[in-house]
Amino acid sequence: MSVKPSKLPPFDPADPLGIDDLLDPEDLAIRDTVRSWAADRILPHIAEWYENGELPGIRELARELGSLGALGMSLQGYGCAGATAVQYGLACLELEAADSGIRSLVSVQGSLAMYAIHRFGSEEQKRRWLPGMAAGETIGCFGLTEPDHGSDPAGMRTYAERDGRDWILTGRKMWITNGSVAGVAVVWAQTDEAGGGSGIRGFVVPTDSPGFSAPEIRHKWSLRASVTSELVLDGVRLPADAVLPDVTGLRGPLSCLSHARYGIVWGAMGAARASFEAAVDYAKSREQFGRPIGGFQLTQAKLADMALELHKGILLAHHLGRRMDAGGLRPEQVSFGKLNNVREAIEICRTSRTILGANGISLEYPVMRHATNLESVLTYEGTVEMHQLVLGKALTGLDAFR
Repeated sequence: MSVKPSKLPPFDPADPLGIDDLLDPEDLAIRDTVRSWAADRILPHIAEWYENGELPGIRELARELGSLGALGMSLQGYGCAGATAVQYGLACLELEAADSGIRSLVSVQGSLAMYAIHRFGSEEQKRRWLPGMAAGETIGCFGLTEPDHGSDPAGMRTYAERDGRDWILTGRKMWITNGSVAGVAVVWAQTDEAGGGSGIRGFVVPTDSPGFSAPEIRHKWSLRASVTSELVLDGVRLPADAVLPDVTGLRGPLSCLSHARYGIVWGAMGAARASFEAAVDYAKSREQFGRPIGGFQLTQAKLADMALELHKGILLAHHLGRRMDAGGLRPEQVSFGKLNNVREAIEICRTSRTILGANGISLEYPVMRHATNLESVLTYEGTVEMHQLVLGKALTGLDAFR
């Protein structure tokens, strides 16, 4: 007996693979809430903020994001939302569809600073800092990268030495998101507890500590609507209980970075989606030779190729999110996602720019802003080369880092 096929749903250009069918009502509600907030609070102003190189009202924005439950979103307890990894990823996508700087604010707050305290901190540290950070009342930053040490954090020069029961921190950190507005910094430093990088410890540093300063970095051509700073630690004295007690060595900061990279896997697709949608809208309205340019074969070929990479990237992000929720996501798989999705997002932005022609470089459209932001995303939290080597080692069993 033959079975009569059910009527197929109509083709949805915004969701050509039907990925939304993989999401439950709570997933969709969270996504739509973040999208609506970004449309109301970010999109009307972001071009001006980007052009001026500022993020005014960042503290108010942080509190609003806290009210949405977007800060430390996937963490449990201490005022955090306890959302799934997929829900956190959807929020990152929507935030970066507005601007990478906004997603970076959330990622550094939740996936780096809060995550470090939540996973490796004492109960006292968690109770002191996490509720205020989840609410956006306290902004956090994460100090790992240094002026001379980025991809090789084991070579960091920031040093913590004992003075009685206290610790004295001395050094500099560079390219630190949220640094100038942070109330607390998670700073990683060498100690004399062991050699070869195994003595690296994390410290929870109140930013009003004597000897701590965070001058803002200006003159950026990327992530302009984001607060980026240097951290200067000039003999900062901390009590013994400032150290994160549950981790020693690079395992601590690298696990935090893996969590943040997961958000980037989703976020990059937000920047790509915004640029792609701008290109589609433009192609349908811009007329040349008597008809819309979207009716020409070469333009349609570009749009088709961009749609392929965009939605394959979203599927990849969704797959990694399900693995994280199941407790089975490996760091190498996060490298797979970050390497692919950021690289493809940049290509989507560049191709979108060609469809917009000269208008593509105007801030009236989001394409060039996203493209320049993604140039930073491409190299922060792991350069292309580092992720290629991570995957190369996983595939061959041979270490090419040294």
